[in-house]
Amino acid sequence: MTHLVTPDARWHDSWAGTIREFGDEFPHGSGIGEGEVLEGRAACELFVAERLRFADPAARLPDGMVPCDYFWIADGDEVIGFVALRHRLNDWLFEMGGHIGYSVRPSRRRQGHAGRALALALGRARELGLDRVLLTCDEDNRASRLTIEGGGGVYEDTRNGKQRFWIDLTRAATPEGSVSRPRDGAGAAPA
Repeated sequence: MTHLVTPDARWHDSWAGTIREFGDEFPHGSGIGEGEVLEGRAACELFVAERLRFADPAARLPDGMVPCDYFWIADGDEVIGFVALRHRLNDWLFEMGGHIGYSVRPSRRRQGHAGRALALALGRARELGLDRVLLTCDEDNRASRLTIEGGGGVYEDTRNGKQRFWIDLTRAATPEGSVSRPRDGAGAAPA
């Protein structure tokens, strides 16, 4: 069953396999920068620690970044993708990125994981007090568009090749499933 887990280096092997499977394709929602290479458990541990810091709204973040919960999409004990839930929008996110970014590893697509992960992320967005969220996708990404629409997304417009959809959280269905977060309240990781 699809669930969201807080990034943790104990998932390193599965996480690294997922990253490798994306190859040259950018893993949206992963928190990995374009062109960034992360190899080895030590790099994973540093990456996880940095991303967990983003979940703290009081944390001092790099310019242009906003507080964000990062999650790894899991099926059982396998990492199969990523979700980033930004707590608010800056100008760039309003135009291009939205509140939620996600991706599922190629071998696990077309199995409903993206839709279930989105529903779980919407539940977390409600917990954060958001009334509506913006999601975007490339104009030619039919699968992502269908996932967004299936989650309640209503098309607003297209800007710079990105279709923009709003989901009203006061109307969207309540998700089934789980979001695992550390017991110490450290929260999830950023986008």
